[in-house]
Amino acid sequence: MALTLYIHPLASFCHKVLIAFYENDVPFTAETVDLMDAGAAADHLARWPVGKIPVLHDDERDRTVPETSVIIEYVAERYPGPVPLLPDGPEARLEARLWDRFFDLHVSQPMQKIVTDRIRPKGQDDPYGVAEARRTLDTAYAMVEERMAGRTWACGETFTLADCAALPGLFFAGIVHPFPPASKNLAAYFERLLARPSVGRTLAEARPFFSMFPYRDAMQERFLRD
Repeated sequence: MALTLYIHPLASFCHKVLIAFYENDVPFTAETVDLMDAGAAADHLARWPVGKIPVLHDDERDRTVPETSVIIEYVAERYPGPVPLLPDGPEARLEARLWDRFFDLHVSQPMQKIVTDRIRPKGQDDPYGVAEARRTLDTAYAMVEERMAGRTWACGETFTLADCAALPGLFFAGIVHPFPPASKNLAAYFERLLARPSVGRTLAEARPFFSMFPYRDAMQERFLRD
């Protein structure tokens, strides 16, 4: 098996796939894509014209696989490891996929709206869109707070695809829009995620790039040191 994962070390959606791969010791080569470099950007657009990262290439099957959840499922089905990130049974799988999409769409995406707005050219910012994103995060935080009452992981007692999606979104969202102080279940869930070895490895690899994060000044000191 020869898997190449095209990523940027600071990208939250790339972190989701890295966590999944590290959970199962998936052998792969990471290739950093510099979308600010014309040549690198052109090469990546040839792989996946949408231009998003991460993208996986499976040399053995000569197959290019985009989109985080699809990448994780593709590898899990063809190169399974010891941690089944999709549970057995159609109902349990549906639940894991639901919460995977929840964290992507209702935590990571609004977080990215807030982040990218900070680096827009002067006069091109979108205060209404940012306010809307913050309202979405408030709703998402409340839902996670309720969801995590009595649960260890997003779908029960087993770490799944949904938890791979949860950590990157919550990590960066908690910086740009802090969790409410009363959200004890959410905060405890986040700490359990941080304690996961796959998460620690992913964040350690990202740390040298945190200086590039537009909200670097709001990051907790504990995330900036080994």
